[in-house]
Amino acid sequence: MSIDAIAPIGAVQATSPLGTADEPPVRTGGGADFGAMVAQGLQRLQSVQETADHLAVEAATGRLTDVHDYMIAATQANLATSLAVSVRNRGLEAFNEIMRMQA
Repeated sequence: MSIDAIAPIGAVQATSPLGTADEPPVRTGGGADFGAMVAQGLQRLQSVQETADHLAVEAATGRLTDVHDYMIAATQANLATSLAVSVRNRGLEAFNEIMRMQA
């Protein structure tokens, strides 16, 4: 295998489970916007999970040509899930702290 046979690596686009670098988060200060951001984040989490699941099926059936695509998708799904769980835990901690406050 010669060096010429290796395909060049294209530009890498920075992405996250909650959006891309081209999609800045909405920051307007309203309570409804926070709810919309949470809903949007959960939809993107579901999309990342579905992509990873689809690629896992493709890998298991032998139809996946590039295994690294599955590995990247699985890692993104893992990170997205970890982020969602961390946000949930912090939200519960904040709620419990508010409930402990004296009136």
